[in-house]
Amino acid sequence: MPTILHRRWLVGGAALLILLALTAGYIFLTTAATAPARARIQAAASMRPFGEVDQEVVNARTLVEDTPESARAWSVLGLAYLQLARETADPTNYGRADEAFQRALDLDAASVDALIGAGTLALARHEFAEALELGTRAMELNPTIPRVYGVIADAQVELGRYEEAVASVQTMVDLRPDLASYSRVAYLREIHGDNQGAIDALELAVSAGGPAAENTEYVRVQLGHLYFATGDLARAEQIYGESLARLPEYIPALDGLARVRAARGEYSEAIELYEQASARIPLPGTIIALGETYEAAGDQGRATDEYQLVEAIQLLFEANGVRSDVELAAFSAAHGDDADRALALARDAHVRLPTIFAADVLAWSLYRTGAIAEAAGVADEALRLGTQNSVMLYHGGVIAAADGDTDTARTRLEAALDLNPRFSPLLADRAAAALAALDN
Repeated sequence: MPTILHRRWLVGGAALLILLALTAGYIFLTTAATAPARARIQAAASMRPFGEVDQEVVNARTLVEDTPESARAWSVLGLAYLQLARETADPTNYGRADEAFQRALDLDAASVDALIGAGTLALARHEFAEALELGTRAMELNPTIPRVYGVIADAQVELGRYEEAVASVQTMVDLRPDLASYSRVAYLREIHGDNQGAIDALELAVSAGGPAAENTEYVRVQLGHLYFATGDLARAEQIYGESLARLPEYIPALDGLARVRAARGEYSEAIELYEQASARIPLPGTIIALGETYEAAGDQGRATDEYQLVEAIQLLFEANGVRSDVELAAFSAAHGDDADRALALARDAHVRLPTIFAADVLAWSLYRTGAIAEAAGVADEALRLGTQNSVMLYHGGVIAAADGDTDTARTRLEAALDLNPRFSPLLADRAAAALAALDN
């Protein structure tokens, strides 16, 4: 029977873990190390105008004031705070959402809306086992609501339970083919190596549209990222531009345009766009990309400044109990000076979240410490689904070369460059050099 992994069975879902900001759940603790991160976040907040989502929060507060014993009203407020957190990356909104969902569940422990909201919040905080438990409770109460399966599938993916996630998304699509389901289909196809099938599903997701303009534009940007990943820079640039036309100064779209500029070697323009984006919402991914672009442009000093800011943000996470796991390990493996610490972080992340991405980070961390044989085995694990991701293929190729497997190294490095010869301002040239070295 065809499934969502077959293109002729086009079914859908919102992009996996849509804009789950890494800043979830901390409060602003000020130390000498974290002060730069706090200053950047507060400066960004001061630039943001009152918008549609702010009005939704005001309306939800009014609803709670009018009906304080209504679980539904508290759930609406929690969801409004979640959307505000998505659009601003202000972590205090996660705490407010948590309070609202807990109040709703105190009033009605069988509130499916509150369980879905609490599950979505758990995803944002990277508490994936908790999210799965909350989603499952909601499903048992009402198995006909598509959003329930979105929470379940997202948690299953982040726990490395891919076959179960496929089944959950298939159910979601069968119930309602829309932006939320089509985008989840796209993500599962992408990690299984079907980039064109993922593009097809995201095209359907964008056409379907979401309940908020930001939802639709986020998925549109993911479509641009897929075109970028497959080497179509012109189409990617066009899509990012379309998103900005619909939602001016939209941060993910600015990031996308910066990525295209950097791929073309237009570093000054890329830096300007990344700085514009990070000034408005200082997300670690944007700051890392800015640092890498400075590094590619030959400005190691400015690159180091950006990497140190990321480290300050990570300290805020740790000080407030936020689990960034794979993201922290990946940053340490790519840019950290302490290879042993990076390896320890990667091992811990891989144990808690045995995903292909955690395996990729662990493999690269092992390679950096000289554990080549173990790295080769873990790299095979990372690529076991056939994922066509240039960075993962580059890592796997370099590791295979170090392990003496020239044929596998050549296959992976060629695949990385065939997908997009300029997939990274730093790694693309290294991939080409590694491939050339195989013939010497």
